[in-house]
Amino acid sequence: MNKRLTAGVAAFALAALGFALSPASAAVKTVDESSCGMAGAFCVGVVTDTGKVDDKSFNQASWEGAKAGADKAGGFAKYIESLDSKDYAANIDLFAGKKYNVIVTVGFLMADATVAAAAKYPNIKFIGVDQFNGSTAANFSGLIFDEDKGGFIVGYLAGYLTKSGKTAAIAGGPSTIPPVRKYIEGFANGVAFAGKEQKKKLKASTVYYTGANAFNDPVWGATTAKQYLSQGYDVIFAAGGRTGNGGLAAIAKKKGAFCIGVDLDQWLTLPEAHGCLVSSAEKRLVAGVSSLVGQIKDGSFKGGNFVGTVGASPYHDLASKVPAAVQKKVAATLKKLIDGSLPTGVKQ
Repeated sequence: MNKRLTAGVAAFALAALGFALSPASAAVKTVDESSCGMAGAFCVGVVTDTGKVDDKSFNQASWEGAKAGADKAGGFAKYIESLDSKDYAANIDLFAGKKYNVIVTVGFLMADATVAAAAKYPNIKFIGVDQFNGSTAANFSGLIFDEDKGGFIVGYLAGYLTKSGKTAAIAGGPSTIPPVRKYIEGFANGVAFAGKEQKKKLKASTVYYTGANAFNDPVWGATTAKQYLSQGYDVIFAAGGRTGNGGLAAIAKKKGAFCIGVDLDQWLTLPEAHGCLVSSAEKRLVAGVSSLVGQIKDGSFKGGNFVGTVGASPYHDLASKVPAAVQKKVAATLKKLIDGSLPTGVKQ
C-alpha cells in the first residue's frame, strides 16, 4: 500500500472514531481531566458552596447546567464540593492548576473568591452563579436572577390556595444574602397582592435561618415547618437547599397542606415532597449556566452579568387542586411580572 493510500485510510479511521484532523495535528476530544489544557480540549469545573452537589436544589441544578454545556461543546465537566467557606479559593485553584477553560462557582457566598480568582487567572473564564459582577473583569460573568419575581408569583399562588388565610416562607439562609431576601420578600408581597384582589386579609409569616449551617440543615427546616403546621399554616414556601428540603418533606406528611419548592422544579428531584408540592419558584439555572458555557465555547462571552429567567413550575399531579381560574390568574400575573408591568415592591 503506497504512502498516500495509507494516510487516507488512517484519516478515514480517525474520522469514523469521531476525531477531527486539523492541518497541523489532530484536535483533542476531551474525554477526561488529563486532556485539560491541551489544544482543542474544553474543560468545565464546578465549585459548590457548602451544600452538596446532590442537594436536589441549587448546587445540583448548577452542576447539571455545567454538564449540559460541556457535553454540547464536546467537553469534560467535573465538580468539587466545598466543605467550608475557607475552601473556596483552594478549590478554585485546583481547577485552575489543571488548566480548566471554565470555572463555575455556585452561590452568593463565593462572590469575593470568584472576583479574586478572575483577577488571578485572566485566561480562565468564570461564571458566578447568584453573584452580581461589579468588577470590570471581562473573564467573569455573574449569573443573576430576579428572585423577587419568582417569590412573588408563588406567593400569589399561595394567596389563592390558602384556606386558613395563613401562609409562611421558610428561608434556608440569612436575610443578608440578597437572593434569599428577595425570594422571601417577594413571596410575602405576592400573598398580599392576592389578598388585595380577593379583598381578604392574608397572613404571610417569614423566618430566616441564622445558624452556622445555612442551606444544609434539614432538621431545622423540618422542625420549623412542623411549628407552622401546628399553628394552622396551610401553604408554606420552603426555600434553601437541604434546609428547605427538610421542610418540604415534613409538610408532605400533613394532609391538606401545600408546599412550594425553590430554584428548580423540585417535583422532579424531591419525590418525598410529592404529597404537598404544588409548584416551585424556579430559576432556570440549568439553562443559564449551560448558555454561558456555550457562549464561552463559541467566543461570544463578554463578562459582566447575565440575567437568567424565572418562573413557576408546573402543578404536576396537584393540578386538580388548583382551580382553572386560579391557574389562569397565575399565568397572567407571571407575564406581567416578567415584562415589568407589575412591580414586586421588593428593594433590589
